[in-house]
Amino acid sequence: MKVKVYDMLGKEAGEMELSDSIFAAQINVPLMHEMVKNYLANQRHGTQSTLTRSEVSGGGKKPWRQKGTGRARQGSTRSPQWTHGGIALGPKPRKYRYSVNKKAKRVAMKSALSAKVAEGNLIVLDTLAFDEIKTKNMVNVLKALNVAEKALVVMPTPDVTVIKSARNIEGVKTACVNTLNVYDIVKHDKFVITKEAVNKVEEVYN
Repeated sequence: MKVKVYDMLGKEAGEMELSDSIFAAQINVPLMHEMVKNYLANQRHGTQSTLTRSEVSGGGKKPWRQKGTGRARQGSTRSPQWTHGGIALGPKPRKYRYSVNKKAKRVAMKSALSAKVAEGNLIVLDTLAFDEIKTKNMVNVLKALNVAEKALVVMPTPDVTVIKSARNIEGVKTACVNTLNVYDIVKHDKFVITKEAVNKVEEVYN
């Protein structure tokens, strides 16, 4: 499969051959969904916590004697049925993290990349580099490429000038090949990637 390559001015700078096994693979939607769920679960901190009856202050004294009052027996004013009492079976800090096997991850990643190509939302740049950190530089590049939606900009290695030039643009996120994930690919409408990054992706997933 061949795609057009553009320069930073939005002009055609040639063509590039893409690996069919990665960018034209069969799209497995259930696996992509599983990887998105996995990513979101792994982002959760799991710090929510409620106080049980043993952790609520007070309630040490029996509110009334056991028998003879006509009321139900009570041992503490901090039992769950009381106002200001402890919470029964409430959430406690825990980990939500779980893992997905490598083979499934690879299939999901290939499916996400292939979906972007099938939708016509993959844009290949011959190079992406700035002389200085300036948001306007990235804005001009995206405008030249007719990118007005959410965009994921993928580089082969971290480039501070590119990352900092893009960080204040709403809906634009930068990533490197080694930090690429299915959630970010699916979430962003346009997938902008450099030629060098494409070669690295093919090297990793072929």
